[in-house]
Amino acid sequence: MSAAFRFPRFFMTNAGPCPYLAGKTERKVFTELSGEHASELNDALGRIGFRRSQNVAYRPSCADCNACVSVRIVASEFSPNGTQRRLIRRNSDLVVSACKPWSTAEQFALLQRYLQSRHPTGGMTEMDEVDFADMVEQSPVDTYVIEYREPGVGSRPGKLVGACLTDRQGDGLSMIYSFFDPDSSDRMGLGSYIIVDHVLRAQRAGLPYVYLGYWVEGSDRMGYKIRYRPIEKLGRNGWERFEARETDVNAKGGRQRTDPPLTRDAEGRLLK
Repeated sequence: MSAAFRFPRFFMTNAGPCPYLAGKTERKVFTELSGEHASELNDALGRIGFRRSQNVAYRPSCADCNACVSVRIVASEFSPNGTQRRLIRRNSDLVVSACKPWSTAEQFALLQRYLQSRHPTGGMTEMDEVDFADMVEQSPVDTYVIEYREPGVGSRPGKLVGACLTDRQGDGLSMIYSFFDPDSSDRMGLGSYIIVDHVLRAQRAGLPYVYLGYWVEGSDRMGYKIRYRPIEKLGRNGWERFEARETDVNAKGGRQRTDPPLTRDAEGRLLK
């Protein structure tokens, strides 16, 4: 007989500077994901706006701000627009593999190049190989590293140009963190392609959603998250659609990333 489900205990991080909005502070509420019911708990918390980092589920809980809004693409109704179709054609030669969550030196080297080019002042630049291994491998749920490689030669695999740490939840795919080669000038828009590919993967798997994490109104670098339609945001009354006009106005500018830099909670664990 399995053990009875135990209601999780929640904790709060200390307040710190917000990485998105100047003059604001952030704090997070979090709980541990462990035991045989970890996947069920992660699924339930994901539907109310929590994100996973290693064996922790967290969400913003800021005293004076609610700018961080959970967003998810409605994969079951998604149809690529003209720009997205061109992205798919441009990258149709890539070899895409869903790998077990084991970190590799090649992945870490790609992440370092990405961070140094796109987010040189972010907290993740301080990660070493052990931190990266923890980020990838310490998962109590169904997790993959989706790798994007150029065509190989013979039996040799091609160059790794993109990767995404991805959870499969009961109702969709959750993109935990994606990164890609910032120097691939012939593959502009690779970050967008990775998102579109995840939506198409969700469709093939019969999963209705792709979770992108938090969109922050007023933060240019987060605007890309609402370019994919149809898309929903989590509000006081549950999940609701962004209107087309809202996405047109708010999705201008911004660079590709899936979530804020990893930070540590009061017990030293990584929170993103």
